[in-house]
Amino acid sequence: MITVLLADDHAIVRRGLIAVLGAEADLEVVGEAATPQEAVRQARSSSPDVVLLDLRFGEGQQRGTDVIPSLRAVGSQPTILVLTTYDNDQDVTAAMDAGAGGYLLKDSPAEELAAAIRRAHTGSAAVDPRISHRLRSRSADTVLSVRELEVLTRVAEGRTNAQIATELFLSQATVKTHLVHVFDKLAVTSRAQAVAQARAQGILRPE
Repeated sequence: MITVLLADDHAIVRRGLIAVLGAEADLEVVGEAATPQEAVRQARSSSPDVVLLDLRFGEGQQRGTDVIPSLRAVGSQPTILVLTTYDNDQDVTAAMDAGAGGYLLKDSPAEELAAAIRRAHTGSAAVDPRISHRLRSRSADTVLSVRELEVLTRVAEGRTNAQIATELFLSQATVKTHLVHVFDKLAVTSRAQAVAQARAQGILRPE
């Protein structure tokens, strides 16, 4: 039996997931949480094998990625499977870097969700096929490096080069170099165009 903890701020989503997973003989929902903090508390008490974690929990709440390390640190060391509506490289990269074991979209078929939970539980990759296809389809010459994505993310948040340099412990010259590479890879000539193009290609999350 694979035990699962649900973490999503929408009760109706949790109800739907309980119904879907309850139809699977080898899956058992052992808890549900409406906030990231509650998810950590529930994980400590219920010791799930897998946590289905949303990324956004409403105004003033932490993001799901913020608590992935805490969830991974509980006694059962559960696999974290992100289940979200956000299909962009920025969120995928942040979740995987934080320690997520998989990334699924909420419109995935029920059987695909159950299969992904089983794969994640065994340590296998569990990434939505649409995301995998998009990432594979990018040319190696146009894929942004982790650092370039970090810089572009901060540009999208309205940071200046000086602010980005401070936050990432870089020189301003290095920030400019990363931006030149970003402009080249996205075939744009300005910061605004880079952000718009990155959002259009699913690299950055929407506004």
